[in-house]
Amino acid sequence: MKKMMIAMTAAVVAAGCCDKCNVAARKPVKEVSFVEIDPGHFHAALVLNRNYEGVSKDVPVFAPKGPDVEAHKKLVDAFNAREKDPTSWKEAIYTGDDYLEKALAVKDPGSKVVVLAGKNNKKADYYLAAIKAGFNILSDKPMAITPDAFAKLQEAAKLADEKGLYFADIMTERNEITTILQRALVAAKDLYGEQEKGTPDDPAVTKVSVHHFCKLVNGKPLQRPGWYYDTDQQGEAIVDVTTHLTDLVQWETFPGETLTYSDVKMIKARSWPTPITAADYKTSTGLDTWPEFLKKDVDKDNVLQCKANGEFTYALKGVHAKVSVEWHFIAPKGTGDTHYSLMRGTKSEIVIRQGPEEGYKPRVYVKPRAGQDKAALEKALAAAVAEFNKTYPGVEFKAEGDGWTMVVPQKYEIGHEAHFSQVMSMYLGWMKKGEQPADYLPNMLVKYYTLAEAWKASRTTNK
Repeated sequence: MKKMMIAMTAAVVAAGCCDKCNVAARKPVKEVSFVEIDPGHFHAALVLNRNYEGVSKDVPVFAPKGPDVEAHKKLVDAFNAREKDPTSWKEAIYTGDDYLEKALAVKDPGSKVVVLAGKNNKKADYYLAAIKAGFNILSDKPMAITPDAFAKLQEAAKLADEKGLYFADIMTERNEITTILQRALVAAKDLYGEQEKGTPDDPAVTKVSVHHFCKLVNGKPLQRPGWYYDTDQQGEAIVDVTTHLTDLVQWETFPGETLTYSDVKMIKARSWPTPITAADYKTSTGLDTWPEFLKKDVDKDNVLQCKANGEFTYALKGVHAKVSVEWHFIAPKGTGDTHYSLMRGTKSEIVIRQGPEEGYKPRVYVKPRAGQDKAALEKALAAAVAEFNKTYPGVEFKAEGDGWTMVVPQKYEIGHEAHFSQVMSMYLGWMKKGEQPADYLPNMLVKYYTLAEAWKASRTTNK
């Protein structure tokens, strides 16, 4: 079996991507229902933070018995019980040892969407088995945390096309208004010019984000599962949050283009740990002692060295890009997560900053490149904003320094949690129309190929 998998992987890589991606016809599915398998991450509940038209309220849940599924149920129950816009999900939970076998035996799999968000080391086995059984898949990221898991993803994508199934990952950041705006401004060539290529030491595209383990979700302190700090189960940072950033590099730099593995050249990668004390771990998980699976990463001072940081530099179709993710335990009071996104064209730079000056809320800036006619660029910016306002009315810009700051109405700042239902609504729209974008699966595979290459490079260029 292993030899067959290696041979199949080599064949797919040689082709540049799954050579039959999105050629199988997909049939419209009008009446949909969800199935959740091993919902160990709170994202599994966030796709249920609203009701959806044409979707059954009955949701069977199949999971091993334990705190993960109990925490999932509490969050869904909270959505059902909230005062504003309550949901009406009816979950039936099965926790027998044969939970996966029972899930795969659910009738009429072609009308079912298996929602996956939990231990990432199990995810590839889950979606591959579910696709073989005829289910559609919407999975939280990352879908592959090792090169071996990536091989399973390739097989699953090929089978999904052959069976005409809907297969996608939850890319919430595509729904963040500042990212949408940045992408639109980059596409305005009179404003942005042509995409710069950059160099390995001075990339033309940069995505950097800083996150925190201890934070609030749905207004309450987030309780992380104990395994979340085990990078063998959760995945290292270099293949986790970087999924979003790598996706945005592709989505913004080459919109509408179908990419291939040969477009990717990994240059360098590295990872480094975040120290987590026993007290931090208890605060985050409620656990008093280190589980056995974490002791391998606990140093002589009883501090967990969690491989939670990673970055890599690569070229995508000749454009040099840098992706970096850092995790700290908790943000200092009054601060929060930060995000930085640079897109550099020949005429201007379009930058997202989310730091103290922005009140830790993302803001878009436009900065002319040296030697450019600022008056001409302002005219081009006005035209780009007028076009953007056809879909997002009310967005404006104002002069600031040697460039401009974009002003986005607060109504578009809906928050990270709401993006999950937006992704689900998009996915359900595909099912109802009987179509999935032709470039989606090929580019999803290229994204995870990039991450697999970064994972491997971090073991050889980790400096």
